Amino acid sequence: MAETNRPDDEVREARPTAYEVHPNVLQRWSPRAFDEREVPEELLFGLFEAARYAPSANNEQPWRYVLARTKEDREAFYEFINEGNRSWCERAPALALLAAKKTSTRNGNPMRTYAFDAGASWATLALEATNKGLVTHAMGGFDAAKAKEALGFTDDYEPMIVIAIGYRGDPAVLTEGQREREKPSPRKPLSEIVHEGKFTGE
Repeated sequence: MAETNRPDDEVREARPTAYEVHPNVLQRWSPRAFDEREVPEELLFGLFEAARYAPSANNEQPWRYVLARTKEDREAFYEFINEGNRSWCERAPALALLAAKKTSTRNGNPMRTYAFDAGASWATLALEATNKGLVTHAMGGFDAAKAKEALGFTDDYEPMIVIAIGYRGDPAVLTEGQREREKPSPRKPLSEIVHEGKFTGE
């Protein structure tokens, strides 16, 4: 399991904080360089165990995951993943598509939080991956219509992201452009995202 006492040097440099947060929150980022070794089932399914306990409006739990960890299943995913993402994600030993079920309230009105809840599930999965010494990278670059058809989703499900899961690999396997981006990204300051009393920014 990964050390949780402090972020590594590249994370501390890229992600300074004004207030203390758990190191694994900072340590979670989205590498593109994956090691091709298989993730043991106990570790892999532990991520989805964590994801199912994400917060959920009315406890609807609208998230659904389709996991691809065999060569055949991963190749089926490649058919709907954009080429720019395929160029690096084909080395990941596991892929998962997260879809959100379009739910309704008890009085039949559409529930607008289904995508929000699915996002909470993904965030929980990603943090648990960091806890276990794994890395994840969520991709929006895929053909949702093709994914629905290939994986058997009906119209009441909306494909949200494809997630690459595995161990961090050597950046040398990436293209030059990808290597330049292979680092933790910074974040906007609190002053831009937190507004007291009323919204006063952009």
